[in-house]
Parts: sequence; C-alpha cells; structure tokens
Amino acid sequence: MFDSIFFLDIFGSAVFAVAGTFKAIKHELDILGVITLALITGVGGGILRDLLLGDAPPAAFRDETYFIVCIISGLAAAVLASRIARVWKLVKVFDALGLGVFTAIGAAKGMEYGLGYVGILLTGAITATGGGMIRDVLVREIPSVISRDFYATASFLGSIALIAVVSTGAEEGPAIIAAIVVTTVVRLVAMKTGLALPKVKRIPWFRGTSEDSEG
Repeated sequence: MFDSIFFLDIFGSAVFAVAGTFKAIKHELDILGVITLALITGVGGGILRDLLLGDAPPAAFRDETYFIVCIISGLAAAVLASRIARVWKLVKVFDALGLGVFTAIGAAKGMEYGLGYVGILLTGAITATGGGMIRDVLVREIPSVISRDFYATASFLGSIALIAVVSTGAEEGPAIIAAIVVTTVVRLVAMKTGLALPKVKRIPWFRGTSEDSEG
C-alpha cells in the first residue's frame, strides 16, 4: 500500500508542477521562474503540511524524487507548452485527480497523527491547495482556491469521505480510494457545470479598509 501511495504522490506532484509551469508562462517568467513555480505548486502543500505536523524535514526533502519529478515535469511542460495547451481539458482531468490524491494523502496523514475532524480536513486541504495558493501569491494574484475554483470545497468533501469510511471500521486503503474518488468527481462536476460557492458583493459606496475597524 505504501508503494501505491508513493506513486500517487509522485503523480500528483508531476501534474501540479505542470500547472505551475503554465502559471509561469502566463506571466512570462524566465526558466528559474518556471522551475520555482513548478516546485512550489508540486510540493508546496505537502511541505507546509509536514511543517505544521512537526514532521521535519518534510517528505520532499527526505526523498529528492519529488524535486526531480517536479523540475523535469516543469521544464518538459515549458518546452511542450503549445502541444499541452491543445489537450488542456485532459490536463484539467489529471489535475482534478491530483487534487483527489493530495487530499487523500493529506487527510490520511492528519488522521495518522491523531488530529480531530477539523484538523484532518485542514491537512487534506492544505496538502491539496497550499502549493497553488503560495504560487498565486508569488505572481500577485488572488489565490484561485478562495476566489473562483471549487478546489477547497472538493477537498473538504473528499476528506469527509475518508473520515466516514474509516469510521465504519474499514482499512486505510478503501478510505483513501473513497477520498480520491469523491474529490475528483466533485471537482470534475464543478468544472463541467461551473459550480461555485456564492460570492460576497462589493459595497459600491464603501471605500474603507480593514484598518478602519481596528481600535
């Protein structure tokens, strides 16, 4: 089971690294920028999760396979960008699967560390979305996970599925599969239907900032 999880983790890192590369292409960054965003998107969430759990050094630093895969995937995506763009819908499907994989691995690790339900939900979401959020901040964008994409919500639902399966007395394997399936399906449905959470409306006449509410 460990080998299967490791393979899935590497797969997710590679897919997310490609997404990071296309963000670098969008902002016309140099090769170092491509590698940086590929690495951050591919392993940033897992590193952040491990640091929060006190698992140091993080898994990506203990096994350089993660870094190597992200760098190779990022550079390959940069070279083949025009071809990859033609099959972007397929890439988004793999991205949804990567989201499910990272959610399942993160939630399972949170459960392994004895966290409560909220902690498990957060470790799943941080693993799945943390790298993308850091990437977006670096290129001065509002993270898509909190502005338009149904990423975090799909991740939360996947983690809930993992908790539900484990609570029935099932082994970790079926629970991880359930989390991957639920997260991936929810994300794909959201992509297909444009499903999104309601947004708050701007108050046209209000120009205040957070400082106005501080004592």
